[in-house]
Amino acid sequence: MTKLTIVMPCYNEGERIYRNIIETITQVEKFCKSFRIIVVNDGSDDESDQEILRAMQQDKRVGRITYKPNRGKGYAVKRGMLAAKSEYVAFLDADLELPPHLLEDFLKVAEGEEKTGDSKGFDIVIGSKMHPDSQVEYPALRKIMSLGYYWFLKILFGLKLKDTQTGIKLFKTDSIQPILKLMKTGRFSFDIEMLAIASKMGLRIKEMPVVVNFSRNKDNKSKISISSIYEMVRDSFRIKLYVSKLKV
Repeated sequence: MTKLTIVMPCYNEGERIYRNIIETITQVEKFCKSFRIIVVNDGSDDESDQEILRAMQQDKRVGRITYKPNRGKGYAVKRGMLAAKSEYVAFLDADLELPPHLLEDFLKVAEGEEKTGDSKGFDIVIGSKMHPDSQVEYPALRKIMSLGYYWFLKILFGLKLKDTQTGIKLFKTDSIQPILKLMKTGRFSFDIEMLAIASKMGLRIKEMPVVVNFSRNKDNKSKISISSIYEMVRDSFRIKLYVSKLKV
Protein backbone atom coordinates (compact mmCIF):
# COMPACT_ATOMS: atom_id res chain seq x y z
CA MET A 1 0.00 0.00 0.00
CA THR A 2 1.15 3.52 -0.76
CA LYS A 3 2.28 5.33 2.38
CA LEU A 4 1.03 8.84 1.62
CA THR A 5 -1.32 10.59 -0.80
CA ILE A 6 -1.08 14.37 -1.07
CA VAL A 7 -4.19 16.10 -2.39
CA MET A 8 -3.56 19.48 -4.00
CA PRO A 9 -6.72 21.47 -4.81
CA CYS A 10 -6.16 23.80 -7.75
CA TYR A 11 -8.18 26.69 -9.13
CA ASN A 12 -6.63 28.94 -11.78
CA GLU A 13 -3.05 28.20 -10.72
CA GLY A 14 -1.84 27.71 -14.30
CA GLU A 15 1.16 30.02 -13.98
CA ARG A 16 2.72 28.03 -11.15
CA ILE A 17 1.00 24.66 -10.73
CA TYR A 18 3.52 22.67 -12.79
CA ARG A 19 6.46 24.19 -10.93
CA ASN A 20 4.78 23.65 -7.55
CA ILE A 21 3.92 20.01 -8.29
CA ILE A 22 7.53 19.29 -9.20
CA GLU A 23 8.75 21.15 -6.11
CA THR A 24 6.39 19.10 -3.95
CA ILE A 25 7.78 15.87 -5.42
CA THR A 26 11.34 17.07 -4.81
CA GLN A 27 10.66 17.83 -1.16
CA VAL A 28 8.48 14.82 -0.32
CA GLU A 29 10.66 12.14 -1.90
CA LYS A 30 13.41 13.06 0.56
CA PHE A 31 11.42 11.64 3.49
CA CYS A 32 8.78 9.38 1.93
CA LYS A 33 9.60 6.81 -0.74
CA SER A 34 6.02 5.66 -1.31
CA PHE A 35 3.70 8.53 -2.18
CA ARG A 36 1.54 10.02 -4.87
CA ILE A 37 0.04 13.43 -5.55
CA ILE A 38 -3.55 13.92 -6.66
CA VAL A 39 -4.10 17.37 -8.16
CA VAL A 40 -7.78 18.31 -8.21
CA ASN A 41 -8.55 20.84 -10.92
CA ASP A 42 -11.56 22.61 -9.45
CA GLY A 43 -13.11 23.99 -12.63
CA SER A 44 -10.17 26.21 -13.62
CA ASP A 45 -10.66 28.36 -16.71
CA ASP A 46 -6.97 29.00 -17.35
CA GLU A 47 -4.17 26.64 -18.43
CA SER A 48 -4.12 24.72 -15.12
CA ASP A 49 -5.33 21.45 -16.63
CA GLN A 50 -2.66 21.43 -19.35
CA GLU A 51 0.03 22.16 -16.77
CA ILE A 52 -1.18 19.34 -14.53
CA LEU A 53 -1.05 16.98 -17.51
CA ARG A 54 2.49 18.16 -18.20
CA ALA A 55 3.48 17.23 -14.64
CA MET A 56 1.83 13.82 -15.04
CA GLN A 57 4.00 13.18 -18.10
CA GLN A 58 7.04 14.18 -16.08
CA ASP A 59 6.31 11.92 -13.10
CA LYS A 60 3.97 8.93 -12.86
CA ARG A 61 3.32 9.62 -9.19
CA VAL A 62 1.12 12.57 -10.19
CA GLY A 63 -2.59 11.94 -10.70
CA ARG A 64 -5.43 14.26 -11.66
CA ILE A 65 -9.12 14.79 -11.01
CA THR A 66 -10.79 17.47 -13.12
CA TYR A 67 -14.34 18.73 -13.49
CA LYS A 68 -16.41 21.82 -14.25
CA PRO A 69 -17.78 24.10 -12.96
CA ASN A 70 -15.84 25.35 -9.96
CA ARG A 71 -17.21 23.73 -6.78
CA GLY A 72 -14.99 25.23 -4.09
CA LYS A 73 -11.91 24.15 -2.18
CA GLY A 74 -13.78 21.93 0.26
CA TYR A 75 -15.38 19.93 -2.52
CA ALA A 76 -12.03 19.58 -4.30
CA VAL A 77 -10.26 18.34 -1.16
CA LYS A 78 -13.06 15.89 -0.43
CA ARG A 79 -12.96 14.46 -3.97
CA GLY A 80 -9.22 13.98 -3.80
CA MET A 81 -9.13 12.49 -0.31
CA LEU A 82 -11.91 10.01 -1.06
CA ALA A 83 -9.83 8.80 -4.01
CA ALA A 84 -6.82 8.09 -1.79
CA LYS A 85 -5.71 4.47 -1.45
CA SER A 86 -2.90 4.94 1.03
CA GLU A 87 -2.18 4.65 4.73
CA TYR A 88 -2.16 8.42 5.17
CA VAL A 89 -3.69 11.25 3.18
CA ALA A 90 -2.83 14.94 3.37
CA PHE A 91 -3.93 18.07 1.62
CA LEU A 92 -1.71 20.97 0.73
CA ASP A 93 -2.57 24.34 -0.81
CA ALA A 94 -1.37 24.57 -4.41
CA ASP A 95 0.35 27.94 -3.93
CA LEU A 96 2.94 26.28 -1.61
CA GLU A 97 2.54 29.10 0.87
CA LEU A 98 3.14 26.19 3.25
CA PRO A 99 6.18 24.10 2.23
CA PRO A 100 5.57 20.37 1.59
CA HIS A 101 8.52 19.29 3.75
CA LEU A 102 6.40 20.10 6.82
CA LEU A 103 4.61 16.81 6.19
CA GLU A 104 7.69 14.91 7.34
CA ASP A 105 7.12 15.87 10.99
CA PHE A 106 3.35 15.53 10.54
CA LEU A 107 3.87 11.89 9.54
CA LYS A 108 6.15 11.23 12.52
CA VAL A 109 3.56 12.61 14.92
CA ALA A 110 0.72 10.65 13.28
CA GLU A 111 2.74 7.44 13.51
CA GLY A 112 3.62 8.06 17.14
CA GLU A 113 7.38 7.91 16.97
CA GLU A 114 9.00 8.03 20.37
CA LYS A 115 10.81 11.33 19.80
CA THR A 116 7.51 13.14 19.34
CA GLY A 117 6.66 12.42 22.96
CA ASP A 118 3.49 10.48 22.21
CA SER A 119 3.81 6.82 21.24
CA LYS A 120 0.08 6.40 20.52
CA GLY A 121 0.08 8.59 17.44
CA PHE A 122 -2.75 10.76 16.17
CA ASP A 123 -5.61 10.38 13.71
CA ILE A 124 -5.28 13.95 12.46
CA VAL A 125 -2.30 16.31 12.42
CA ILE A 126 -2.96 19.91 11.42
CA GLY A 127 -0.78 22.93 10.77
CA SER A 128 -1.34 25.88 13.08
CA LYS A 129 -0.17 29.43 12.42
CA MET A 130 -0.90 30.16 16.09
CA HIS A 131 1.48 27.49 17.39
CA PRO A 132 4.24 29.18 19.44
CA ASP A 133 6.93 27.57 17.26
CA SER A 134 5.40 28.68 13.95
CA GLN A 135 7.33 31.02 11.66
CA VAL A 136 4.69 33.22 10.13
CA GLU A 137 5.10 36.20 7.82
CA TYR A 138 1.81 37.62 6.64
CA PRO A 139 -0.09 40.92 6.94
CA ALA A 140 -1.26 42.22 10.32
CA LEU A 141 -4.86 42.43 9.09
CA ARG A 142 -4.85 38.74 8.24
CA LYS A 143 -3.43 37.93 11.69
CA ILE A 144 -6.23 39.91 13.35
CA MET A 145 -8.84 38.15 11.20
CA SER A 146 -7.39 34.74 12.10
CA LEU A 147 -7.43 35.54 15.81
CA GLY A 148 -11.01 36.79 15.62
CA TYR A 149 -12.13 33.66 13.78
CA TYR A 150 -10.36 31.49 16.38
CA TRP A 151 -12.36 33.04 19.23
CA PHE A 152 -15.57 32.83 17.22
CA LEU A 153 -15.08 29.09 16.62
CA LYS A 154 -13.97 28.47 20.20
CA ILE A 155 -17.18 30.00 21.50
CA LEU A 156 -19.38 28.30 18.90
CA PHE A 157 -17.88 24.79 18.90
CA GLY A 158 -15.81 24.58 22.07
CA LEU A 159 -12.87 23.12 20.16
CA LYS A 160 -9.50 23.21 21.89
CA LEU A 161 -7.74 23.86 18.58
CA LYS A 162 -6.21 27.28 18.01
CA ASP A 163 -6.17 27.22 14.20
CA THR A 164 -8.55 25.21 12.03
CA GLN A 165 -7.96 26.95 8.68
CA THR A 166 -4.27 26.52 7.80
CA GLY A 167 -3.97 24.76 4.44
CA ILE A 168 -1.88 21.75 5.41
CA LYS A 169 -3.38 18.76 7.22
CA LEU A 170 -2.60 15.04 7.43
CA PHE A 171 -4.94 12.18 8.31
CA LYS A 172 -5.04 8.46 8.78
CA THR A 173 -7.02 7.53 5.69
CA ASP A 174 -9.21 4.99 7.47
CA SER A 175 -10.14 7.63 10.05
CA ILE A 176 -10.96 10.52 7.73
CA GLN A 177 -12.82 8.89 4.84
CA PRO A 178 -15.95 8.07 6.92
CA ILE A 179 -15.99 11.72 8.05
CA LEU A 180 -15.72 12.97 4.47
CA LYS A 181 -18.85 11.04 3.56
CA LEU A 182 -20.77 12.90 6.28
CA MET A 183 -19.62 16.35 5.23
CA LYS A 184 -21.87 18.81 3.42
CA THR A 185 -19.80 21.99 3.20
CA GLY A 186 -18.04 22.50 -0.13
CA ARG A 187 -16.28 25.80 0.21
CA PHE A 188 -14.21 27.75 2.74
CA SER A 189 -15.62 26.28 5.95
CA PHE A 190 -14.97 22.62 5.18
CA ASP A 191 -12.03 22.51 7.63
CA ILE A 192 -14.17 23.38 10.64
CA GLU A 193 -16.88 20.89 9.63
CA MET A 194 -14.28 18.15 9.23
CA LEU A 195 -12.64 18.88 12.58
CA ALA A 196 -15.94 19.35 14.43
CA ILE A 197 -17.16 15.92 13.29
CA ALA A 198 -13.76 14.37 14.08
CA SER A 199 -13.84 15.87 17.57
CA LYS A 200 -17.35 14.56 18.16
CA MET A 201 -16.17 11.09 17.10
CA GLY A 202 -13.33 11.27 19.62
CA LEU A 203 -10.46 11.23 17.14
CA ARG A 204 -7.04 12.34 18.34
CA ILE A 205 -5.99 15.67 16.82
CA LYS A 206 -2.57 17.33 17.11
CA GLU A 207 -1.57 20.87 16.12
CA MET A 208 1.90 21.40 14.66
CA PRO A 209 3.99 24.49 13.89
CA VAL A 210 4.26 25.72 10.33
CA VAL A 211 6.43 27.98 8.22
CA VAL A 212 4.32 30.42 6.22
CA ASN A 213 5.44 32.72 3.44
CA PHE A 214 2.43 34.84 2.57
CA SER A 215 1.76 34.97 -1.18
CA ARG A 216 -0.37 37.49 -2.99
CA ASN A 217 -2.41 37.17 -6.14
CA LYS A 218 -2.09 39.23 -9.31
CA ASP A 219 -3.98 42.13 -7.80
CA ASN A 220 -1.61 42.13 -4.82
CA LYS A 221 -4.49 41.43 -2.47
CA SER A 222 -5.24 38.76 0.09
CA LYS A 223 -7.30 35.86 -1.16
CA ILE A 224 -9.68 36.45 1.76
CA SER A 225 -12.54 38.77 0.82
CA ILE A 226 -15.43 40.27 2.77
CA SER A 227 -17.83 37.93 0.99
CA SER A 228 -15.75 34.87 1.92
CA ILE A 229 -15.68 35.97 5.58
CA TYR A 230 -19.47 36.33 5.55
CA GLU A 231 -19.76 32.90 3.94
CA MET A 232 -17.49 31.30 6.56
CA VAL A 233 -19.45 32.80 9.47
CA ARG A 234 -22.80 31.81 7.95
CA ASP A 235 -21.60 28.29 7.21
CA SER A 236 -20.15 27.93 10.71
CA PHE A 237 -23.61 28.37 12.23
CA ARG A 238 -25.03 25.86 9.76
CA ILE A 239 -22.25 23.38 10.59
CA LYS A 240 -22.86 23.79 14.31
CA LEU A 241 -26.53 22.90 13.84
CA TYR A 242 -25.72 19.96 11.55
CA VAL A 243 -22.98 18.46 13.70
CA SER A 244 -25.06 18.80 16.88
CA LYS A 245 -27.66 16.51 15.30
CA LEU A 246 -25.22 13.88 14.01
CA LYS A 247 -25.41 10.45 15.59
CA VAL A 248 -21.80 9.25 15.53
